[in-house]
Amino acid sequence: MNPLLQIDDLRLRYPGGGFRRRLPEVLKGVSLHIEAGETLGLVGESGSGKTTVGRAVLGLAQATGGTITFEGQDITHLPAGRNRGDAREIQVVFQDPYTSLTPALQVRGILSEPLIAQGIARSDAERRVSSLLDRVGLPKDSADRFAREFSGGQRQRIAIARALALEPRLIVCDEPVSALDLTTQARVLDLLIELQRNTGVAYLFITHDLAVVRHISHRVAVMYQGEIVETGPAATVTRHPQNDYTKRLLLAAPTADPDAQAERRAARQALRGRAEVPTAS
Repeated sequence: MNPLLQIDDLRLRYPGGGFRRRLPEVLKGVSLHIEAGETLGLVGESGSGKTTVGRAVLGLAQATGGTITFEGQDITHLPAGRNRGDAREIQVVFQDPYTSLTPALQVRGILSEPLIAQGIARSDAERRVSSLLDRVGLPKDSADRFAREFSGGQRQRIAIARALALEPRLIVCDEPVSALDLTTQARVLDLLIELQRNTGVAYLFITHDLAVVRHISHRVAVMYQGEIVETGPAATVTRHPQNDYTKRLLLAAPTADPDAQAERRAARQALRGRAEVPTAS
């Protein structure tokens, strides 16, 4: 059986800004796949290209090489929006819950809007709002409030409910918990895991935080300067990394344990001078 999402040798270079100016490639031959019902954690530092992969999958950035196949259909050059053949099947949860929700709409409108855009009758769309709120653990009376009246964690739950409205097969989660405090992060991650268990939705989970990846992902792909440098089961990559760059990411993660801090300082010192980061075989 083919994977739900297959990315092969994906390359992307943004247009130059001046005469004969060529910007460097953002993606340099990225290949990865996601099975139905699976979470792939895509991790790397800012500028590594991980968000660009998500944008390409969503049709928000156009590849200059390679292919993206979803459920057997080549979607590499299909634009985002209503005319995209898989528009119902791939949804997104963005990083910032404070700016990703339309401030002029009540929650009822935010959740019914994608349904109406897909041709579902307004009355039917509004009837589904209560069910969506229940699935993400928000009371039914939330429908009559504005997004600004909710906390950051509650807003992200609304964003997740909006992504679920069209019953997608895949949700691109672009740093969905990085703007939240640690306690709220854990609750939102647990919600995503529960929703996956109940619906079978797959996640492309984009983050810079390996601790988050370890919590939610089945497999992990590590990006460095536009390339995948290590892939494998989440437990293996986050506990026994083979690539020096992955080791550096783990050693940079914050910890309150003084002994662990000292061990990480020593390990970082040992890695200094090993600037070359090998690619995955």
